[in-house]
Amino acid sequence: MGFFSTLLGFFGFGIGVSLGIVVGYYLFIYFQPTDVKDPVVRPLVELDEKSLQRMLPEIPYWVKNPDVDRIDWLNKFIEQMWPYLDKAICRTAKEIAKPIIAENTVKYKIESVEFETLTLGSLPPTFQGMKVYITEEKELIMEPSIKWAGNPNITVAVKAFGLKATAQVVDLQVFAVPRITLKPLVPSFPCFANIFVSLMEKPHVDFGLKLLGADVMSIPGLYRFVQETIKKQVANMYLWPKVLEVPIMDPTKALKKPVGILHVNVVRGCKLKKKDLMGKADPYVKLKLTDDKLPSKKTTVKRNNLNPEWNEEFKLVVKDPESQVVEFDVFDWEQVGKHDKMGMNVVPLKDLTPDETRSFTLDLLKTLDPNDPQNDKSRGQLVVELTFKPFKEGDSEIDTSDGTDVIEKAPEGTPAGGGLLVVAVHEAQDLEGKHHTNPYVRILFRGEERKTKCIKKNRDPRWEEEFQFMCEEPPTNDKMHVEVLSRPPSIGIHSKETLGYVVISLADVVSNKRINEKYHLIDSKNGRIQIELQWRTS
Repeated sequence: MGFFSTLLGFFGFGIGVSLGIVVGYYLFIYFQPTDVKDPVVRPLVELDEKSLQRMLPEIPYWVKNPDVDRIDWLNKFIEQMWPYLDKAICRTAKEIAKPIIAENTVKYKIESVEFETLTLGSLPPTFQGMKVYITEEKELIMEPSIKWAGNPNITVAVKAFGLKATAQVVDLQVFAVPRITLKPLVPSFPCFANIFVSLMEKPHVDFGLKLLGADVMSIPGLYRFVQETIKKQVANMYLWPKVLEVPIMDPTKALKKPVGILHVNVVRGCKLKKKDLMGKADPYVKLKLTDDKLPSKKTTVKRNNLNPEWNEEFKLVVKDPESQVVEFDVFDWEQVGKHDKMGMNVVPLKDLTPDETRSFTLDLLKTLDPNDPQNDKSRGQLVVELTFKPFKEGDSEIDTSDGTDVIEKAPEGTPAGGGLLVVAVHEAQDLEGKHHTNPYVRILFRGEERKTKCIKKNRDPRWEEEFQFMCEEPPTNDKMHVEVLSRPPSIGIHSKETLGYVVISLADVVSNKRINEKYHLIDSKNGRIQIELQWRTS
Protein backbone atom coordinates (compact mmCIF):
# COMPACT_ATOMS: atom_id res chain seq x y z
CA MET A 1 0.00 0.00 0.00
CA GLY A 2 2.83 2.36 0.80
CA PHE A 3 4.36 1.85 -2.60
CA PHE A 4 1.07 2.54 -4.42
CA SER A 5 0.40 5.64 -2.30
CA THR A 6 3.83 7.08 -3.12
CA LEU A 7 3.39 6.35 -6.85
CA LEU A 8 -0.03 7.99 -6.97
CA GLY A 9 1.35 11.02 -5.08
CA PHE A 10 4.08 11.54 -7.72
CA PHE A 11 1.52 11.28 -10.51
CA GLY A 12 -0.83 13.71 -8.73
CA PHE A 13 1.97 16.27 -8.21
CA GLY A 14 3.06 16.11 -11.82
CA ILE A 15 -0.48 16.38 -13.17
CA GLY A 16 -1.31 19.27 -10.75
CA VAL A 17 1.79 21.30 -11.65
CA SER A 18 1.28 20.78 -15.36
CA LEU A 19 -2.37 21.69 -15.15
CA GLY A 20 -1.58 24.81 -13.07
CA ILE A 21 0.98 26.03 -15.62
CA VAL A 22 -1.42 25.53 -18.53
CA VAL A 23 -4.29 27.33 -16.76
CA GLY A 24 -2.04 30.18 -15.64
CA TYR A 25 -0.65 30.68 -19.12
CA TYR A 26 -4.15 30.65 -20.54
CA LEU A 27 -5.37 33.29 -18.06
CA PHE A 28 -2.28 35.46 -18.66
CA ILE A 29 -2.64 35.38 -22.42
CA TYR A 30 -6.38 35.61 -22.86
CA PHE A 31 -7.49 37.62 -19.87
CA GLN A 32 -6.40 41.22 -19.01
CA PRO A 33 -7.44 43.29 -15.99
CA THR A 34 -10.05 45.88 -16.77
CA ASP A 35 -8.27 48.67 -14.82
CA VAL A 36 -5.19 48.65 -17.07
CA LYS A 37 -5.50 50.77 -20.19
CA ASP A 38 -3.29 51.32 -23.14
CA PRO A 39 -1.10 54.45 -22.77
CA VAL A 40 -2.14 57.52 -24.73
CA VAL A 41 0.76 58.94 -26.74
CA ARG A 42 0.54 62.68 -27.42
CA PRO A 43 3.02 65.34 -28.59
CA LEU A 44 4.58 67.56 -25.93
CA VAL A 45 2.90 70.64 -27.37
CA GLU A 46 -0.51 69.22 -26.38
CA LEU A 47 0.45 68.74 -22.72
CA ASP A 48 -0.47 71.34 -20.12
CA GLU A 49 1.88 72.87 -17.54
CA LYS A 50 1.06 70.38 -14.78
CA SER A 51 1.65 67.37 -17.03
CA LEU A 52 5.03 68.75 -18.11
CA GLN A 53 5.93 69.47 -14.52
CA ARG A 54 5.18 65.83 -13.56
CA MET A 55 7.24 64.52 -16.47
CA LEU A 56 10.13 66.96 -16.04
CA PRO A 57 10.15 68.19 -12.45
CA GLU A 58 13.47 70.01 -12.82
CA ILE A 59 12.59 71.89 -15.99
CA PRO A 60 13.94 75.48 -15.73
CA TYR A 61 11.50 78.22 -14.79
CA TRP A 62 12.32 80.27 -17.92
CA VAL A 63 11.40 77.28 -20.14
CA LYS A 64 7.92 76.93 -18.62
CA ASN A 65 7.20 80.69 -18.79
CA PRO A 66 8.16 82.60 -21.94
CA ASP A 67 8.02 85.96 -20.10
CA VAL A 68 10.75 84.86 -17.65
CA ASP A 69 14.32 85.86 -18.50
CA ARG A 70 17.41 83.75 -17.98
CA ILE A 71 19.87 85.26 -15.52
CA ASP A 72 22.84 82.95 -15.75
CA TRP A 73 25.14 85.93 -15.32
CA LEU A 74 23.69 86.48 -11.83
CA ASN A 75 24.33 82.85 -10.89
CA LYS A 76 27.95 83.19 -12.00
CA PHE A 77 28.28 86.41 -10.03
CA ILE A 78 26.84 84.83 -6.87
CA GLU A 79 29.03 81.77 -7.31
CA GLN A 80 32.15 83.95 -7.28
CA MET A 81 30.90 86.14 -4.43
CA TRP A 82 29.41 83.35 -2.30
CA PRO A 83 32.41 82.83 0.06
CA TYR A 84 32.25 86.52 0.96
CA LEU A 85 28.45 86.68 1.00
CA ASP A 86 28.42 83.67 3.32
CA LYS A 87 30.58 85.45 5.89
CA ALA A 88 28.69 88.73 5.57
CA ILE A 89 25.25 87.09 5.90
CA CYS A 90 26.32 85.00 8.88
CA ARG A 91 27.83 88.04 10.60
CA THR A 92 24.62 90.01 10.04
CA ALA A 93 22.51 87.09 11.28
CA LYS A 94 24.53 86.94 14.50
CA GLU A 95 24.10 90.69 15.07
CA ILE A 96 20.33 90.44 14.50
CA ALA A 97 19.99 87.37 16.71
CA LYS A 98 22.07 88.74 19.58
CA PRO A 99 19.41 91.09 21.10
CA ILE A 100 16.65 88.52 20.45
CA ILE A 101 18.63 85.82 22.25
CA ALA A 102 19.45 88.17 25.13
CA GLU A 103 15.78 88.99 25.60
CA ASN A 104 14.58 85.38 25.58
CA THR A 105 17.35 83.93 27.75
CA VAL A 106 16.14 86.08 30.65
CA LYS A 107 12.50 85.33 29.88
CA TYR A 108 12.90 81.53 29.87
CA LYS A 109 15.71 81.40 32.47
CA ILE A 110 18.29 80.09 30.01
CA GLU A 111 21.96 80.55 30.89
CA SER A 112 23.23 81.10 27.35
CA VAL A 113 22.54 80.45 23.68
CA GLU A 114 25.60 80.45 21.43
CA PHE A 115 26.40 79.67 17.81
CA GLU A 116 29.12 77.04 17.88
CA THR A 117 29.26 76.98 14.09
CA LEU A 118 27.44 79.18 11.58
CA THR A 119 28.11 78.79 7.90
CA LEU A 120 25.85 78.56 4.86
CA GLY A 121 28.12 76.06 3.18
CA SER A 122 29.84 76.04 -0.17
CA LEU A 123 26.75 75.73 -2.40
CA PRO A 124 25.16 79.09 -3.35
CA PRO A 125 21.47 79.55 -4.25
CA THR A 126 20.51 79.36 -7.91
CA PHE A 127 18.17 81.71 -9.75
CA GLN A 128 16.11 79.72 -12.26
CA GLY A 129 14.85 82.88 -13.93
CA MET A 130 13.33 86.28 -13.28
CA LYS A 131 10.17 88.01 -14.40
CA VAL A 132 10.06 91.82 -14.47
CA TYR A 133 6.79 93.75 -14.52
CA ILE A 134 6.36 97.17 -16.11
CA THR A 135 3.72 99.38 -14.50
CA GLU A 136 2.59 102.98 -14.72
CA GLU A 137 3.65 103.64 -11.12
CA LYS A 138 7.08 104.71 -9.90
CA GLU A 139 8.10 101.18 -9.00
CA LEU A 140 10.07 98.17 -10.17
CA ILE A 141 8.60 94.68 -9.65
CA MET A 142 10.70 91.51 -9.96
CA GLU A 143 9.82 87.85 -9.44
CA PRO A 144 12.91 85.63 -9.25
CA SER A 145 12.64 81.86 -8.93
CA ILE A 146 15.10 80.76 -6.27
CA LYS A 147 16.27 77.22 -5.56
CA TRP A 148 18.80 76.50 -2.88
CA ALA A 149 19.94 73.01 -2.00
CA GLY A 150 22.74 73.96 0.34
CA ASN A 151 25.04 72.29 2.81
CA PRO A 152 24.96 74.69 5.75
CA ASN A 153 26.31 73.85 9.17
CA ILE A 154 24.44 75.74 11.87
CA THR A 155 25.09 74.48 15.39
CA VAL A 156 23.45 76.15 18.39
CA ALA A 157 24.40 75.29 21.97
CA VAL A 158 21.84 75.99 24.71
CA LYS A 159 22.80 75.92 28.39
CA ALA A 160 20.07 75.79 31.04
CA PHE A 161 19.84 74.40 34.58
CA GLY A 162 23.40 73.13 34.39
CA LEU A 163 22.74 71.10 31.23
CA LYS A 164 23.88 71.67 27.67
CA ALA A 165 21.93 70.74 24.55
CA THR A 166 23.22 71.06 20.98
CA ALA A 167 21.04 71.39 17.90
CA GLN A 168 22.44 71.26 14.37
CA VAL A 169 20.71 72.23 11.12
CA VAL A 170 22.04 70.46 8.01
CA ASP A 171 21.01 69.72 4.41
CA LEU A 172 18.79 72.73 3.88
CA GLN A 173 16.57 73.01 0.79
CA VAL A 174 14.53 76.11 -0.01
CA PHE A 175 12.47 76.61 -3.17
CA ALA A 176 10.60 79.93 -3.37
CA VAL A 177 9.21 82.48 -5.83
CA PRO A 178 9.25 85.87 -4.08
CA ARG A 179 7.89 89.11 -5.52
CA ILE A 180 10.29 91.99 -4.85
CA THR A 181 8.95 95.51 -5.33
CA LEU A 182 11.20 98.57 -5.21
CA LYS A 183 9.13 101.70 -4.66
CA PRO A 184 8.84 104.58 -4.82
CA LEU A 185 11.66 105.31 -7.23
CA VAL A 186 13.48 108.49 -6.20
CA PRO A 187 16.32 110.57 -7.69
CA SER A 188 18.64 109.83 -4.73
CA PHE A 189 20.93 106.81 -4.46
CA PRO A 190 20.07 103.90 -4.26
CA CYS A 191 17.10 105.24 -6.30
CA PHE A 192 14.33 103.50 -4.30
CA ALA A 193 12.92 104.23 -0.86
CA ASN A 194 11.43 100.88 0.22
CA ILE A 195 11.69 97.17 -0.55
CA PHE A 196 8.50 95.10 -0.38
CA VAL A 197 8.83 91.30 -0.39
CA SER A 198 6.00 88.78 -0.65
CA LEU A 199 5.69 85.14 -1.72
CA MET A 200 3.62 84.17 -4.75
CA GLU A 201 3.23 80.56 -3.58
CA LYS A 202 3.98 78.52 -0.49
CA PRO A 203 7.73 77.87 -0.24
CA HIS A 204 9.25 74.41 -0.04
CA VAL A 205 11.51 74.12 3.00
CA ASP A 206 13.37 70.93 3.88
CA PHE A 207 16.18 70.44 6.37
CA GLY A 208 17.74 67.98 8.74
CA LEU A 209 17.79 68.67 12.49
CA LYS A 210 20.21 66.81 14.73
CA LEU A 211 19.55 67.03 18.45
CA LEU A 212 22.04 65.45 20.84
CA GLY A 213 23.60 63.69 17.85
CA ALA A 214 20.36 62.07 16.60
CA ASP A 215 18.37 63.12 13.52
CA VAL A 216 15.07 64.34 14.96
CA MET A 217 13.49 64.65 11.51
CA SER A 218 13.61 60.85 11.09
CA ILE A 219 10.90 60.43 13.75
CA PRO A 220 7.75 59.18 11.98
CA GLY A 221 5.24 61.96 11.37
CA LEU A 222 7.47 64.75 12.70
CA TYR A 223 9.07 65.56 9.33
CA ARG A 224 5.75 66.27 7.59
CA PHE A 225 4.42 68.16 10.64
CA VAL A 226 7.43 70.47 10.82
CA GLN A 227 7.47 71.08 7.07
CA GLU A 228 3.76 71.91 6.93
CA THR A 229 4.03 74.14 10.01
CA ILE A 230 6.84 76.16 8.45
CA LYS A 231 4.94 76.53 5.19
CA LYS A 232 1.83 77.63 7.02
CA GLN A 233 3.57 80.17 9.24
CA VAL A 234 5.60 81.68 6.40
CA ALA A 235 2.53 81.82 4.18
CA ASN A 236 0.50 83.55 6.91
CA MET A 237 3.14 86.27 7.17
CA TYR A 238 4.39 86.81 3.62
CA LEU A 239 2.08 85.06 1.10
CA TRP A 240 0.79 87.65 -1.39
CA PRO A 241 -0.94 90.10 -0.87
CA LYS A 242 0.80 90.25 2.55
CA VAL A 243 4.23 91.85 2.33
CA LEU A 244 7.41 92.36 4.32
CA GLU A 245 8.44 96.03 4.13
CA VAL A 246 12.10 97.00 4.43
CA PRO A 247 12.56 100.82 4.61
CA ILE A 248 15.69 102.15 2.95
CA MET A 249 15.20 105.91 3.20
CA ASP A 250 12.54 108.49 3.94
CA PRO A 251 10.77 109.00 0.59
CA THR A 252 9.55 112.47 1.56
CA LYS A 253 13.14 113.63 2.01
CA ALA A 254 14.46 111.74 -1.01
CA LEU A 255 11.92 113.35 -3.33
CA LYS A 256 12.78 116.86 -2.21
CA LYS A 257 14.53 118.88 -4.88
CA PRO A 258 17.15 121.57 -4.22
CA VAL A 259 15.57 124.96 -3.59
CA GLY A 260 18.67 127.10 -3.24
CA ILE A 261 22.35 127.50 -2.44
CA LEU A 262 23.80 128.44 0.95
CA HIS A 263 26.99 130.47 0.63
CA VAL A 264 29.17 130.05 3.73
CA ASN A 265 32.23 132.12 4.52
CA VAL A 266 34.25 130.80 7.46
CA VAL A 267 35.90 134.06 8.52
CA ARG A 268 37.94 133.48 11.68
CA GLY A 269 38.23 131.89 15.08
CA CYS A 270 38.65 133.93 18.25
CA LYS A 271 40.29 132.93 21.52
CA LEU A 272 40.09 129.21 20.84
CA LYS A 273 40.91 126.99 23.81
CA LYS A 274 43.36 124.13 23.44
CA LYS A 275 42.74 121.01 25.49
CA ASP A 276 46.40 120.12 25.86
CA LEU A 277 48.62 122.17 28.14
CA MET A 278 51.63 122.05 25.81
CA GLY A 279 51.92 124.20 22.68
CA LYS A 280 49.20 125.81 20.58
CA ALA A 281 46.38 124.35 18.55
CA ASP A 282 46.24 123.52 14.82
CA PRO A 283 42.54 124.31 14.20
CA TYR A 284 40.36 123.57 11.20
CA VAL A 285 36.58 123.68 10.66
CA LYS A 286 34.18 121.06 9.30
CA LEU A 287 30.74 122.17 8.13
CA LYS A 288 27.69 120.43 6.69
CA LEU A 289 23.90 120.65 6.45
CA THR A 290 21.68 118.29 8.40
CA ASP A 291 19.82 115.65 6.34
CA ASP A 292 22.65 115.83 3.81
CA LYS A 293 24.53 112.60 3.16
CA LEU A 294 27.41 114.33 1.38
CA PRO A 295 30.80 114.48 3.14
CA SER A 296 31.50 117.50 5.33
CA LYS A 297 33.37 120.46 3.90
CA LYS A 298 36.72 121.28 5.50
CA THR A 299 38.82 124.38 5.82
CA THR A 300 42.60 124.33 5.76
CA VAL A 301 44.58 123.69 8.94
CA LYS A 302 46.09 126.78 10.62
CA ARG A 303 49.26 125.80 12.43
CA ASN A 304 49.97 127.00 15.98
CA ASN A 305 47.17 129.57 16.03
CA LEU A 306 44.41 130.17 18.57
CA ASN A 307 43.03 133.12 16.56
CA PRO A 308 43.08 131.70 13.02
CA GLU A 309 42.01 133.65 9.94
CA TRP A 310 40.44 131.50 7.22
CA ASN A 311 38.18 133.59 4.96
CA GLU A 312 37.33 130.44 3.01
CA GLU A 313 34.04 130.16 1.11
CA PHE A 314 31.85 127.11 0.53
CA LYS A 315 28.54 126.39 -1.20
CA LEU A 316 25.97 123.94 0.17
CA VAL A 317 22.83 122.72 -1.60
CA VAL A 318 19.65 123.46 0.39
CA LYS A 319 16.53 121.25 0.12
CA ASP A 320 14.44 122.38 3.10
CA PRO A 321 15.35 125.80 4.57
CA GLU A 322 12.63 125.49 7.20
CA SER A 323 14.09 122.41 8.90
CA GLN A 324 17.76 122.22 7.90
CA VAL A 325 20.56 123.72 9.97
CA VAL A 326 24.23 124.21 9.14
CA GLU A 327 26.59 122.67 11.68
CA PHE A 328 30.10 123.90 12.41
CA ASP A 329 32.67 121.72 14.20
CA VAL A 330 36.12 123.04 15.13
CA PHE A 331 38.89 120.44 15.49
CA ASP A 332 42.50 120.51 16.60
CA TRP A 333 44.54 118.65 14.03
CA GLU A 334 46.82 116.05 15.60
CA GLN A 335 49.67 114.34 13.84
CA VAL A 336 49.28 111.28 16.06
CA GLY A 337 45.93 109.88 17.14
CA LYS A 338 42.41 111.26 16.88
CA HIS A 339 41.80 114.94 16.21
CA ASP A 340 40.48 116.71 19.31
CA LYS A 341 37.12 118.46 19.04
CA MET A 342 37.43 122.04 20.30
CA GLY A 343 33.76 123.01 20.03
CA MET A 344 30.67 123.23 17.86
CA ASN A 345 27.55 125.24 17.10
CA VAL A 346 24.72 125.42 14.56
CA VAL A 347 22.75 128.04 12.65
CA PRO A 348 19.14 127.28 11.57
CA LEU A 349 18.48 128.29 7.97
CA LYS A 350 15.06 129.62 8.92
CA ASP A 351 16.87 132.49 10.69
CA LEU A 352 18.26 133.72 7.36
CA THR A 353 16.64 136.23 5.03
CA PRO A 354 16.90 135.20 1.37
CA ASP A 355 19.56 137.04 -0.66
CA GLU A 356 20.81 138.84 2.45
CA THR A 357 24.27 138.23 3.92
CA ARG A 358 24.28 137.84 7.68
CA SER A 359 27.26 137.60 10.01
CA PHE A 360 27.25 135.32 13.09
CA THR A 361 29.66 135.17 16.02
CA LEU A 362 29.09 131.70 17.44
CA ASP A 363 30.12 130.68 20.95
CA LEU A 364 31.63 127.22 20.68
CA LEU A 365 29.86 124.60 22.79
CA LYS A 366 30.69 121.11 24.03
CA THR A 367 27.33 119.69 22.90
CA LEU A 368 24.01 120.97 21.57
CA ASP A 369 22.25 120.05 24.80
CA PRO A 370 21.20 123.37 26.43
CA ASN A 371 21.23 121.71 29.87
CA ASP A 372 24.79 120.42 29.58
CA PRO A 373 26.81 122.17 32.34
CA GLN A 374 30.01 121.82 30.27
CA ASN A 375 28.62 124.40 27.82
CA ASP A 376 29.18 127.10 30.45
CA LYS A 377 32.92 126.77 29.95
CA SER A 378 34.42 129.20 27.42
CA ARG A 379 35.75 127.45 24.33
CA GLY A 380 36.25 130.42 22.03
CA GLN A 381 34.21 131.83 19.17
CA LEU A 382 33.78 131.26 15.44
CA VAL A 383 32.83 134.06 13.05
CA VAL A 384 30.93 133.05 9.90
CA GLU A 385 28.94 134.78 7.17
CA LEU A 386 25.91 133.08 5.62
CA THR A 387 23.88 133.94 2.51
CA PHE A 388 20.92 131.89 1.34
CA LYS A 389 20.14 132.36 -2.34
CA PRO A 390 16.93 130.58 -3.38
CA PHE A 391 16.47 129.53 -6.99
CA LYS A 392 14.33 131.85 -9.04
CA GLU A 393 11.20 130.52 -10.66
CA GLY A 394 11.80 129.53 -14.24
CA ASP A 395 15.48 128.66 -13.80
CA SER A 396 16.16 126.02 -16.46
CA GLU A 397 19.63 125.09 -15.30
CA ILE A 398 20.51 124.99 -11.63
CA ASP A 399 24.16 125.06 -10.64
CA THR A 400 24.44 123.01 -7.46
CA SER A 401 28.20 122.64 -7.54
CA ASP A 402 30.44 124.21 -4.92
CA GLY A 403 33.16 125.17 -7.33
CA THR A 404 35.35 122.18 -6.49
CA ASP A 405 34.21 120.25 -9.56
CA VAL A 406 35.70 122.76 -11.99
CA ILE A 407 38.56 121.08 -13.82
CA GLU A 408 41.49 123.24 -14.82
CA LYS A 409 42.86 123.02 -18.32
CA ALA A 410 46.16 121.33 -18.99
CA PRO A 411 49.16 123.66 -19.34
CA GLU A 412 50.60 124.69 -22.67
CA GLY A 413 52.75 122.08 -24.31
CA THR A 414 50.40 119.22 -23.42
CA PRO A 415 50.17 116.69 -26.31
CA ALA A 416 47.08 117.28 -28.45
CA GLY A 417 45.77 113.75 -28.06
CA GLY A 418 46.83 113.38 -24.45
CA GLY A 419 46.54 115.29 -21.21
CA LEU A 420 47.72 115.78 -17.66
CA LEU A 421 46.83 113.23 -14.96
CA VAL A 422 46.79 114.87 -11.53
CA VAL A 423 46.89 112.69 -8.42
CA ALA A 424 46.13 114.27 -5.03
CA VAL A 425 46.83 112.09 -1.98
CA HIS A 426 44.67 113.56 0.80
CA GLU A 427 44.60 111.34 3.87
CA ALA A 428 44.23 107.83 5.28
CA GLN A 429 42.47 106.29 8.27
CA ASP A 430 42.93 103.27 10.53
CA LEU A 431 46.38 102.28 9.33
CA GLU A 432 48.09 99.67 11.44
CA GLY A 433 51.58 98.27 11.16
CA LYS A 434 52.86 95.15 12.84
CA HIS A 435 55.89 96.79 14.45
CA HIS A 436 55.64 100.50 13.50
CA THR A 437 53.26 102.93 11.77
CA ASN A 438 55.24 105.69 10.02
CA PRO A 439 53.18 105.90 6.81
CA TYR A 440 54.00 107.29 3.40
CA VAL A 441 52.45 106.65 -0.01
CA ARG A 442 54.15 105.30 -3.12
CA ILE A 443 52.47 105.75 -6.52
CA LEU A 444 53.40 103.61 -9.54
CA PHE A 445 52.10 104.62 -12.99
CA ARG A 446 53.56 103.65 -16.38
CA GLY A 447 56.93 102.90 -14.83
CA GLU A 448 57.13 106.20 -12.93
CA GLU A 449 57.31 106.28 -9.13
CA ARG A 450 56.29 109.12 -6.81
CA LYS A 451 56.35 109.26 -3.01
CA THR A 452 54.77 111.43 -0.33
CA LYS A 453 56.53 112.57 2.81
CA CYS A 454 56.66 110.19 5.77
CA ILE A 455 54.52 111.04 8.81
CA LYS A 456 55.82 109.41 11.97
CA LYS A 457 53.67 107.49 14.45
CA ASN A 458 50.30 108.29 12.90
CA ARG A 459 47.45 105.90 12.11
CA ASP A 460 45.36 108.69 10.50
CA PRO A 461 47.90 110.65 8.44
CA ARG A 462 47.03 113.67 6.29
CA TRP A 463 49.43 114.34 3.41
CA GLU A 464 47.62 116.75 1.03
CA GLU A 465 50.26 116.25 -1.67
CA GLU A 466 49.74 116.46 -5.43
CA PHE A 467 51.56 114.70 -8.25
CA GLN A 468 51.31 115.13 -12.02
CA PHE A 469 51.87 112.70 -14.89
CA MET A 470 52.03 113.91 -18.50
CA CYS A 471 50.38 111.43 -20.87
CA GLU A 472 50.74 111.21 -24.64
CA GLU A 473 47.32 109.52 -24.83
CA PRO A 474 44.38 109.04 -22.43
CA PRO A 475 45.08 106.28 -19.86
CA THR A 476 41.78 104.56 -20.61
CA ASN A 477 43.18 101.04 -20.27
CA ASP A 478 45.79 101.82 -17.60
CA LYS A 479 45.78 101.16 -13.88
CA MET A 480 47.56 102.97 -11.08
CA HIS A 481 49.12 101.16 -8.13
CA VAL A 482 48.94 103.08 -4.86
CA GLU A 483 50.73 101.54 -1.88
CA VAL A 484 50.93 102.71 1.73
CA LEU A 485 54.22 101.83 3.40
CA SER A 486 55.66 102.33 6.87
CA ARG A 487 59.26 103.45 7.21
CA PRO A 488 61.12 101.82 10.13
CA PRO A 489 62.70 103.97 12.85
CA SER A 490 66.31 104.92 12.33
CA ILE A 491 67.22 102.84 15.37
CA GLY A 492 65.76 99.37 15.42
CA ILE A 493 65.83 95.90 13.91
CA HIS A 494 62.54 96.00 12.00
CA SER A 495 62.38 96.58 8.25
CA LYS A 496 59.95 98.47 6.04
CA GLU A 497 56.31 97.28 6.22
CA THR A 498 53.41 97.36 3.76
CA LEU A 499 50.23 98.78 5.32
CA GLY A 500 48.01 98.07 2.32
CA TYR A 501 47.55 98.88 -1.33
CA VAL A 502 44.90 99.61 -3.95
CA VAL A 503 44.84 99.32 -7.75
CA ILE A 504 42.78 102.07 -9.41
CA SER A 505 41.39 101.75 -12.93
CA LEU A 506 41.75 105.08 -14.75
CA ALA A 507 38.92 104.63 -17.27
CA ASP A 508 36.46 106.44 -14.98
CA VAL A 509 38.84 109.36 -14.55
CA VAL A 510 39.10 109.89 -18.29
CA SER A 511 35.33 109.73 -18.80
CA ASN A 512 34.31 111.75 -15.71
CA LYS A 513 37.32 114.11 -15.65
CA ARG A 514 37.46 113.94 -11.84
CA ILE A 515 36.91 111.40 -9.06
CA ASN A 516 37.47 111.84 -5.34
CA GLU A 517 36.94 108.63 -3.38
CA LYS A 518 38.00 106.71 -0.31
CA TYR A 519 39.40 103.28 -1.12
CA HIS A 520 39.63 100.31 1.25
CA LEU A 521 43.23 99.13 1.31
CA ILE A 522 43.89 95.55 0.28
CA ASP A 523 45.80 93.49 2.88
CA SER A 524 44.72 95.91 5.59
CA LYS A 525 42.19 95.22 8.33
CA ASN A 526 40.35 98.56 8.31
CA GLY A 527 42.67 100.93 6.44
CA ARG A 528 41.27 103.46 3.95
CA ILE A 529 42.89 106.11 1.78
CA GLN A 530 41.35 109.16 0.11
CA ILE A 531 42.69 109.92 -3.37
CA GLU A 532 41.54 112.55 -5.85
CA LEU A 533 42.25 112.09 -9.57
CA GLN A 534 41.82 114.65 -12.35
CA TRP A 535 42.23 114.31 -16.09
CA ARG A 536 43.07 117.69 -17.61
CA THR A 537 43.11 118.34 -21.34
CA SER A 538 44.03 121.47 -23.27
